[in-house]
Amino acid sequence: MHFTKLQGAGNDYIYVDGLNEQRDWPEIARRVSDRHFGIGADGLIVVAPSERAPVRMRMYNVDGSEGEMCGNGIRCFAKFVLERGMVPANGSTLDVETGAGVLNIAPHWNGDRVVGARVNMGEPILRAADVPVDVSKMGPSDYSALDVGLVESLGLRPDELAFDAPVEVNGVTFALTAVSMGNPHVTAFINEPVNDVELDRLGPRMEHHEAYPRRINFHLVNVVARDHLISRTWERGSGMTLACGTGVSSIVVAARLHGLVDDEVRVEVPGGELTITWPGHGPVFMDGDAVEVFSGEFPD
Repeated sequence: MHFTKLQGAGNDYIYVDGLNEQRDWPEIARRVSDRHFGIGADGLIVVAPSERAPVRMRMYNVDGSEGEMCGNGIRCFAKFVLERGMVPANGSTLDVETGAGVLNIAPHWNGDRVVGARVNMGEPILRAADVPVDVSKMGPSDYSALDVGLVESLGLRPDELAFDAPVEVNGVTFALTAVSMGNPHVTAFINEPVNDVELDRLGPRMEHHEAYPRRINFHLVNVVARDHLISRTWERGSGMTLACGTGVSSIVVAARLHGLVDDEVRVEVPGGELTITWPGHGPVFMDGDAVEVFSGEFPD
């Protein structure tokens, strides 16, 4: 099986052409993602045919579970399919079908190479039941820091959100705000430096907490300034990752709901930086890099 490894902000995936064949992708994802006995990656991304867009992206986590979307992965996906001519590069943007719907990507070209992209991540989903999170399994939300006017401008009531709702894991309680970007996320804004938190110990318990019917992506965030955040992520199905594009998008939305940030925010992640733009309505936009690492053959 021919593969190419690419990374965006350190979030690395194995890319394969699945336009004309079907394999046991979950099993392949588990094999190739293993950093000791495989290639090593945060998962597998497959180029698949689509009836709704020029091409479809399917992404599989390290454990073989299929995820709805990957923000860093889709930037690299655009690079992969455009540079190899799988779809024609005859426009300024590319539509890609994902598990979170059809998303629009504007690649950043340097000559004949795609070096990054701006991704329309779609509109955030804020209603707790739609994220989904089970608020009956969380503590009561604390709406004191909520920008109520912003929420009402989106046609929602504050009590429809999971906002600064306490959840305890391993004796540590986090005030969590839930946002979906087509996949479920919770964010905790903390004063302790994010690198000082034992995320490897707390992440698995949070991911599998009973409050999350489809498990959860868990983010810890330090607010540096109104245009600068620092974050770490425990990613559902993959563990600690160097970046999570949908996660960074959800973080900025959660921060905006708290009145902590302005329209454009630079987010530091362990693997680099991503820029998120969200004016408090409409879709979230993400800008970041797309880098090819190497290609090769993997035995069937």
